[in-house]
Amino acid sequence: MKMLVAGGAGFIGSHLIDALLEENHDVVCIDNFFNGTLQNIDHLREHPRFRFYEQDLCDFETLSDTFRQEQFDFVFHLAANSDIQASVIDPKIEYSNTYGTTFNLLECMRVHGVSKFFFASTSAVYGEKMGVRMDEYSAPLEPISYYGAAKLGSEALISAYSFMNSFSTLIFRFPNVIGPRLTHGVIYDFIKRLRANPKELLILGDGTQAKPYMHVFDLINGIATMKDTLQEGVQLFNIGVETQTTVTRIANIICEMMNLDNVIYNYTGGRGGWRGDVPVFSYSLDKIHSTGWKARWTSDEAVSKTVAEVI
Repeated sequence: MKMLVAGGAGFIGSHLIDALLEENHDVVCIDNFFNGTLQNIDHLREHPRFRFYEQDLCDFETLSDTFRQEQFDFVFHLAANSDIQASVIDPKIEYSNTYGTTFNLLECMRVHGVSKFFFASTSAVYGEKMGVRMDEYSAPLEPISYYGAAKLGSEALISAYSFMNSFSTLIFRFPNVIGPRLTHGVIYDFIKRLRANPKELLILGDGTQAKPYMHVFDLINGIATMKDTLQEGVQLFNIGVETQTTVTRIANIICEMMNLDNVIYNYTGGRGGWRGDVPVFSYSLDKIHSTGWKARWTSDEAVSKTVAEVI
């Protein structure tokens, strides 16, 4: 098939492109390099089944022209602001890059007759519900970050477009995804800080924040596997790992793997690292596990594997 990966020059999108090309699909990447980088897709420059368009998905007319020219069979939407802290400063980032891109892609699909869709959503749609194990049917959904709100709004648009146009849609709610080609996040930040000053490390919050960290290779395997099970309507899954890793544990792993001893940890204090951060989170994976799919690496294993890949 001919696949569009929107946001394909990003951390996750570029790995998805690699996987789709390995399956012998033709892949078109659209990216404006807001979060993505040319380096992530540079190895594909001469690939005969890969094409790249440097475009802003918020430009509907240009996007529509690309749909008309390429005649896609499947759209994978991974274009969004993935740096939650960036939109804390400027919420318009989420309106344009997350919600707006979703509307334009869905409308182009409607106009140009494309019916297969994948959307990268997030666990942030659940909000701050510590002590509650959330599943796909949990309500109410009360996101506390602009990022989570824009993703939840996008899910609503997808639901309506899928019903009105008989789309076959797969939505994954991602946990914290890590691995090679990271551009931000706690592992990226800690390594950068320790390279600048190997004696001290600034840690946002109190270090007890605990979340599931999933390796990007596991995530891509899940997308590649479940994309072939599409049926009309919306299929929604939490995807991730059953374990969690604390921020202090991540710091310890990084220091050990960078051969740094006696590093002083300077905590900023508070439950979360920033306003809108959910300090402790877990959600049910029963639904996706019932399909037979399961991640290979635990949260701690994913962290260690990622540190080894990026230091």
